[in-house]
Amino acid sequence: MSIKHGLLALLREEPKYGYQLRGEFEAATGATWPLNIGQVYTTLTRLERDGLVRAASTEADGRSTYEITEAGRTELDSWFQTPVTRESRPRDELAIKLALALAVPGVDVSAVVQRQRSATMQSLQELTRLKRGDRDGEISWRLVLESMIFAAEAEIRWLDHCESILLRHRGRPAKQPQVHEADDTTEVTR
Repeated sequence: MSIKHGLLALLREEPKYGYQLRGEFEAATGATWPLNIGQVYTTLTRLERDGLVRAASTEADGRSTYEITEAGRTELDSWFQTPVTRESRPRDELAIKLALALAVPGVDVSAVVQRQRSATMQSLQELTRLKRGDRDGEISWRLVLESMIFAAEAEIRWLDHCESILLRHRGRPAKQPQVHEADDTTEVTR
């Protein structure tokens, strides 16, 4: 989710101050994505530059309220109608970390997997406690919380899969790079 679209969504019904937007954004996401107020105002400045919001009024103390424009509504509607693709999500740092651990000699990949599994299990337990304690919570927070639970469960399943692959390949000798003496190049085969 982009901050841009989050702010547009919060402005859909009525004009708001930057601090209101920050508070409502954090409330809607259960503070799982805390926003710095500077991020809010920087994003509002860009949205205003792009014609998606405009300053609705300015108070005597210098605070401005912002409102969504028609172009902003069109952008927001398009965002809601467009599925999120796997390619548009941030890089998976854990997958990259494991791939590099395999590529770097001397790294105990199994230990990396075990530490990650322990941390993810601890996180999953905390999320589950939060879910049990949230009997009458906001539906938006519940959806965010359940998404985090499902992501943690999927990560644990994936780590189990990684570990089984490592166990199957542990006994196999690593393929050594083949050196071509004629041109002094090295070819790595895997």
